[in-house]
Amino acid sequence: MTEDLLIKHDILVIDVGNTNTQFAVIGSSGIIKKWRLSTQPERTADEYAAAIVSNFLFKKEIKNIKEVIICSVVPSSVYELKQFIKNIFNLNSKVIGNDIIPDIKVLIDRPDEVGADRLVNSLATYKLYGGEKIVVDFGTATTFDVVQEDGSYAGGVISPGVQLSLDALDKATARLPRIAVKKPSFVVGVDTVTAMQSGIYWGYVGLLQGIVSRIKEESKTDMKVVATGGLANLFSVDSDLIDIVDLDLTIKGIAFAWNPSLNVFY
Repeated sequence: MTEDLLIKHDILVIDVGNTNTQFAVIGSSGIIKKWRLSTQPERTADEYAAAIVSNFLFKKEIKNIKEVIICSVVPSSVYELKQFIKNIFNLNSKVIGNDIIPDIKVLIDRPDEVGADRLVNSLATYKLYGGEKIVVDFGTATTFDVVQEDGSYAGGVISPGVQLSLDALDKATARLPRIAVKKPSFVVGVDTVTAMQSGIYWGYVGLLQGIVSRIKEESKTDMKVVATGGLANLFSVDSDLIDIVDLDLTIKGIAFAWNPSLNVFY
């Protein structure tokens, strides 16, 4: 039945992150449309409706959506999202971790502690690119996850994300300005802004290279690296350790958790 639904109807995938919530419509041709809102745990079902249904391309797609899957690292957002889905689609949405358990073996001591987003990222990586991979997600936190050759989740690393670091500089210092994340022309800044840009950009390049190198050394495996998240393209420019950039990895992983036999992303 699931396979028939994928062919005949679309599914709506919702990825609730700490900073942004991404919506994607997926059909037999892959990702049809996607868009995002800032994550606001206090947002009501009516506010979701006002923000999303008013989208000029979304209105004509509502009738084709017959299944909704939510992946959230912000539990307080789930209730209102489910209510919004019920109100607009008359559907009971399914939640990763509650209604759907990703088809991936978790090898760490406390499997219940792994975020659903990290599991679906690992699942999508294995399905699309094979095992023995390091998945780097440049999100609110910058995470590194290890996928073994058989697709098992072996564990990972969590570090503060780029935006968190910028927020900390802004809030904890009196004179440092807010800046945009970009690659500076030189490592040594010639003013406060370029000095901060250099610290953030080259600091995270160094973080990436250091952690990836140590994971490879510890595992004694020359794993390839799959990067995702909003800043993946930016940081891949100066790191020869990133082999694949897939900005839709989480969306694809949520869909794979719903139906592991999907073939629309290949």
